[in-house]
Amino acid sequence: MPLLYTIGKLTVAPVLRMVFRPTVQGLENVPRSGGLIFASNHLSVADEIFLGTVVPRHLAFWAKSEYFKGKGLKGTFHKHFLTGLGAIPVERGGGRAALSAFDAAVPALRAGEQVAIYPEGTRSPDGRLYRGRTGAARLALAAGVPIVPVGVSGTDKAQPIGARMPRPGTGPIVLRFGKPLDFTGRSDDRSSLRAMTDELMSEIQKLTGQEYVPRYAPPKRDEPATGATPV
Repeated sequence: MPLLYTIGKLTVAPVLRMVFRPTVQGLENVPRSGGLIFASNHLSVADEIFLGTVVPRHLAFWAKSEYFKGKGLKGTFHKHFLTGLGAIPVERGGGRAALSAFDAAVPALRAGEQVAIYPEGTRSPDGRLYRGRTGAARLALAAGVPIVPVGVSGTDKAQPIGARMPRPGTGPIVLRFGKPLDFTGRSDDRSSLRAMTDELMSEIQKLTGQEYVPRYAPPKRDEPATGATPV
């Protein structure tokens, strides 16, 4: 576990659990060892904060590559901060540049790391669950690891769009973990990836109870560092 991440687990995580008292269900479904992908719905930038707070092992999120290339004091801070957390840089432009994030994630997963992904590709604009992109299934097949579906609720109230920090007293935050989905041996052609992704989104919907929208969520211009899959 990276040093900065370890420090956060020992200091920030207990405070967040004490102040916000998130409800956690199904954590027994999460394997205690081996590479693993967490695939969650995406309501708020606070999703990854609370997911990292309740998952025992190190959880690597994807962050915009720009944060690793900044100059000056602020740029240097972002670079060392994200590197210290074990974040994986991802190009948001799509195509081969975006797939470079997969190149970095595959060996990490094969080595037993955990990676968090938001298949919707962006935060939900209205609280509904949108069609998932196939990146999570593609990565699971490439690395040979299972996917744990995650359902999060309440984070959009704790930290709505525009809020800089999560705010206590806004209602319950709940994180539900489903049983791992093992797609080993499945084909990686387009139709199979689509079927696996639809199966994953169905499991996430069961955990959240959200209304499902069979189309991609519109991207946000101000999308911050995130584990959203770009493909």
